[in-house]
Amino acid sequence: MPTTTPLRSSGQLAELAAAHGLTVSGARPTLPAYVRELWGRRQFVTAFATARMTSQYSTARLGRLWHLVTPKLNALVYYFVFGVVLHASKGVPDYVPFLLTGVFVWDFISSSVSAGTRAVHANLGLVRALHFPRAGLPLAVVLQHFQQLLVTMLTLVVVLIGFGQTPGPAWLLAVPALLLMAVFCAGCALVTARIGSRIPDVSQLMPFVLRTWMYASGVMWSIDRFLRHDDLPRWVSTALECNPAAVYIDLVRFALIGSFGAQDLPPHVWPLAAGWALLAGAGGFVYFWRAEEDYGRG
Repeated sequence: MPTTTPLRSSGQLAELAAAHGLTVSGARPTLPAYVRELWGRRQFVTAFATARMTSQYSTARLGRLWHLVTPKLNALVYYFVFGVVLHASKGVPDYVPFLLTGVFVWDFISSSVSAGTRAVHANLGLVRALHFPRAGLPLAVVLQHFQQLLVTMLTLVVVLIGFGQTPGPAWLLAVPALLLMAVFCAGCALVTARIGSRIPDVSQLMPFVLRTWMYASGVMWSIDRFLRHDDLPRWVSTALECNPAAVYIDLVRFALIGSFGAQDLPPHVWPLAAGWALLAGAGGFVYFWRAEEDYGRG
């Protein structure tokens, strides 16, 4: 009679696999190993981001010009509603440069966070077919929007000069401000990517969250002027001042707009900007890495 191999327990099977050097398919590596593997795939992340940027407006007649047109159209609408109708421009020197800078910076923040919700879920075929650090997907999304931001910032510089702003050494402060903001947005995108991979409907909710965040970030109005003229609870004032989006918008405004003056920037803004970048960047990365085994399942 044929002999049958006795069934082994899961513990015995695990020991047998370990003895022969086998590991679980898709197992989460250690954090240092994950970072090294992600760094080794940096060219893939860059190429993926560039390909996404190229294909985004491939079917539109104006193509990449929409990168430049869209924020300007938004700024025009906000200027009419907030600057003209609601008189948010009163007491704000150089309101048009103030508004344009806020809109351009906010567009990068909101686009990065929103696109992060779909970074993993929209690429399930790629996730299931190939082995690579999944963090590369949300990071590629942020890199894509950062590339677009750099192009739009060049046009913003031209517009600001047209409205009487004079380039100076303070303009160089915009570089570290944008880099810190990019790290912050990368961390946020990693968080929303993990949530979106499990709950795809969060992408439908995100526009409402971002709209509320935008109104609290001083994109169209001056938070400093509002706090000086309104008797608000202390926690509300603190929340508005520490709002990360408002912090990065203020940094770029103080760097580029002469009427603000970089020397007049409150001393807490730079530490806040660095703190938010570190908290979101490191925290978001670890949060995403902890679910590495789950991406692509279901």
